[in-house]
Amino acid sequence: MVLLRPLALLLALVVSELYCLSWFIDVSESQGPGATLQSFSFNCSPYIPTLELLHVQPPTTFFNPPSLTRWQGTYVGKMTLSSSARLDALTVNHYELQLRFTCGNQVTEGRLSVNVQRDPNRDQCAGRFASPAGEIIQVRETVTPRTPLYTLLLPGQGAQMNITSAQDPPYFPGPFSIDGQGQLWAPSQGLKGQAQKVFQLQILVTFGQGRSCRGMLTVKVLPVSSSQVSFPQQAQNITIPENLVPGSKVAQVHARGFDVRYEIVSPVPCRLFSIARVDGVVRTTAPLELAQAPDAAVTRLRVKAFERLRPWDSAELDFQVDVQSVNRWPPRCLPALLATQIPETTPVGTFVNTFTCTDPDSPGSTLDYQLLFHSPASASSLCLRDGVLEVNDTLDCDAPGACLQHTASILVLDSGQPPMTRQGRANQASSLTFKWLPAEVPVLVMVTPVNEFSPTCVSRTFRVREDARPHTLLGSVMGTDLDYPHDSIEYSISGGSAPFAVDSLNGEVHLLGPLDYEMQKSYRLTVLLTDHSQDQDPTCHRSGSCTITIEVEQDVNDHAPECEPPFQELTVYAHLGRSLEVTTVSCRVAQEPQRLAFSYRIVGGNSQSRFSLQGAVLVHNDLMLGPPWPEQSHTYELLIRVADAGPSTPHLSTTATVIVHIVPWRASTGATSIHRTTVPSRMTPLLVTDTEVFWQPEPWFVVVLTVTSALLLLGLGWFLSWLLRGLTQVLQTSSKPTQALLLNRELRDPLKGLWRPRGWRHPRHPAVS
Repeated sequence: MVLLRPLALLLALVVSELYCLSWFIDVSESQGPGATLQSFSFNCSPYIPTLELLHVQPPTTFFNPPSLTRWQGTYVGKMTLSSSARLDALTVNHYELQLRFTCGNQVTEGRLSVNVQRDPNRDQCAGRFASPAGEIIQVRETVTPRTPLYTLLLPGQGAQMNITSAQDPPYFPGPFSIDGQGQLWAPSQGLKGQAQKVFQLQILVTFGQGRSCRGMLTVKVLPVSSSQVSFPQQAQNITIPENLVPGSKVAQVHARGFDVRYEIVSPVPCRLFSIARVDGVVRTTAPLELAQAPDAAVTRLRVKAFERLRPWDSAELDFQVDVQSVNRWPPRCLPALLATQIPETTPVGTFVNTFTCTDPDSPGSTLDYQLLFHSPASASSLCLRDGVLEVNDTLDCDAPGACLQHTASILVLDSGQPPMTRQGRANQASSLTFKWLPAEVPVLVMVTPVNEFSPTCVSRTFRVREDARPHTLLGSVMGTDLDYPHDSIEYSISGGSAPFAVDSLNGEVHLLGPLDYEMQKSYRLTVLLTDHSQDQDPTCHRSGSCTITIEVEQDVNDHAPECEPPFQELTVYAHLGRSLEVTTVSCRVAQEPQRLAFSYRIVGGNSQSRFSLQGAVLVHNDLMLGPPWPEQSHTYELLIRVADAGPSTPHLSTTATVIVHIVPWRASTGATSIHRTTVPSRMTPLLVTDTEVFWQPEPWFVVVLTVTSALLLLGLGWFLSWLLRGLTQVLQTSSKPTQALLLNRELRDPLKGLWRPRGWRHPRHPAVS
């Protein structure tokens, strides 16, 4: 038994558009009716699918309609041979079955190619030759002696054939003969005069090793007709494309005659073509793939036309069938996807990627490559040389949108007719979404940014007043960077000891603390600039720096004058009616020794206007203009306000204290004198600490204290209530002496109401028990 080649095809049906699929199977000619040719597995959830057999080429009834059953959630379809199937590779060796699968609204058609293979182990005669009636052939009586009349097609090679029936006159004009190739030859005497006779030949076919089969071949001799069969057209060449499917019409021949039939007499057997016996239509019987079968390029056919009832009345026509190559497949390129990544600093002429394309229709043919740009239309950063994609111009990602999207198409043309192309798309992009087109080989070239330039800034000078407040904006550092995104810079100050800060994002310089013109008039800061987000590597940074000068201007009066000493105590012996210089107030600004202009004014203690100031000199005036001359000494505590003067603002001041003891002059006084007592300018302050004690209890203590107080109040209320009830009973029994006596006894007896043993008596009142 000849087994069918194992086939298991799992088809995952995901249909987005109608797309034809092809399967090829080989079937042995020994397969009988009901044999399974092919099994299909389909996924079609949640619909109920259908599987149909649309048509068979060449037409035959050998194939049953496909069956479709459900098994474990999957639909299984089968193709089987019908009860009338009699496969014969020598008659037809190729069938094309067109199938249609429907799943909901989606329809898929596929072609199943069945190749009938000869079975070398088939040792039985088949067809009409082995039937009881046998094979019947008709020949004309005018047939040429010793010409082939019929060819017996049998399986296997090396079979021996012999005619075993008797061939004796007067029934036979001479013996028929058959050779090892199965050709039956006419008798050497010919068949002239044997019209209307029938010769039955029993033929034994021996295959070796004791295997054999028998068949009957009947030869009918027909008389010569008066009308002769002929072809009106002359021999001609027919050209057909190689992509014709089996069963396609090639040509149609027509012969004159009555009830004409047609057959191919050369080559025998004819593997590629067949002719319809009635209408003379020549059709293909197998694929004409020149790549797989180069000998199919030229086929010389000899067609015989004969009358059905007078087969000896025949004519022959020779013509040539040329199979022309068809450019059916576009060039195939490997790899199918070109994906690479290059930095923007790649030099001109650098190979980006290579790919190889071949033409399946004509291997080894020359292909033509073209590069078509789409966006931008005039881009020339890439070029194509002999299938090699290389950098053609300087790549630059430092302009807005330069590295975002550059698209191009690679057009590959073969030399076939018509020219077939395969289009690919070349892209320079950091990110790109492809639109896949039929027959397209995508090419992706990603150009990555490189941090090429260091940030720079221009040195600047800022001016600020000495009295500027903290957080005052002094100015901005304008940094620039040519890498994209432009000016993506972070700012910082080197060191950081100066009272200034720079905003890391916008470069604004702010004041952090107070300035002192006398201490430092100018500052020089080094501002560092560091770029970021400008390279494929996020850790790659470049830096630069510039110098910022900050000048403190407008010397602001920010120090009050200091007097030396700040406190004086003097004793002055004054003459009546005479002015006297008491002291000179000496003040200065230690931080600004150049400031010498001061104003002086007595602001307190100058009662009776006894004192005046002449510049920094304190003068006592006693000109008898005031009240009478005092007999006793008098003390004045003078407060002298000393303020700086001049154009600087604001004017700051200090107060000096001068205590003057005025002693009237008497005769006993030897001379006018002044005794000075001063307090050092640097006095040690006295620190007085006052501590206020308060108590703040814990929350839990407050809760406990509240509960305890409530319980104490409840107990006190209960005790008062009990005491009131006792007093009420006393008042109610005051009118009854006996009860009062008993009550008094009870009150006097503290043991009243307690349990006593039997016979117990009160120690002081034995009568009371």
